[in-house]
Amino acid sequence: MVVMAAADEAELVHMTYTAAEYDDGPIAFRYPRGNGTGVPLPEVPQKLEIGKGRVVRAGKTVAIFSLGTRLAEASKAADILEARGLSTSVIDLRFAKPLDEDLIRKTLAAHEVCVTIEEGSIGGLGAHVLTLASDEGLIDAGLKLRTMRLPDVFQDQDKPELQYDQAGLNAPQIVDCVLKALRHNSAGVEEAGVRA
Repeated sequence: MVVMAAADEAELVHMTYTAAEYDDGPIAFRYPRGNGTGVPLPEVPQKLEIGKGRVVRAGKTVAIFSLGTRLAEASKAADILEARGLSTSVIDLRFAKPLDEDLIRKTLAAHEVCVTIEEGSIGGLGAHVLTLASDEGLIDAGLKLRTMRLPDVFQDQDKPELQYDQAGLNAPQIVDCVLKALRHNSAGVEEAGVRA
């Protein structure tokens, strides 16, 4: 079984095409309700390599793994972190199954703090990344690994952007998660220009 999660409407075009071309078993892709991000749609869809994520932005200190439409917020968070002196990578994993384990391993080994963010509840992407990191000893050397996900509670129906904000899955909350992992408060990092 292959499971994909599109970051935006352009990725959804590529995933739809990939699904139509895939004949090796069941394949699914997820895109939540609401509007897209407004990116231009590709004129020619690309067939994605199954199980391969993409590096959207390369950094050295912080890495944000995104699965699904939180990618735009992850990129905004990276801008804020970079402005505070924290070099930040943003990874769009694209596939929940199979996971791009090589990309995850490389990224975990090269960063001080890694955060996963997803539109699922506990037991999803974050749990898989934590298990991989634990099984292979990638957290033994002091890597700070955090997971961000939907709460395991019933959320009242509302506009998606309001529900994501209530769930703490927007750029300010991502930044806060990173700064807490680094044991800095945001005022101290901003004022002193501290670089982790």
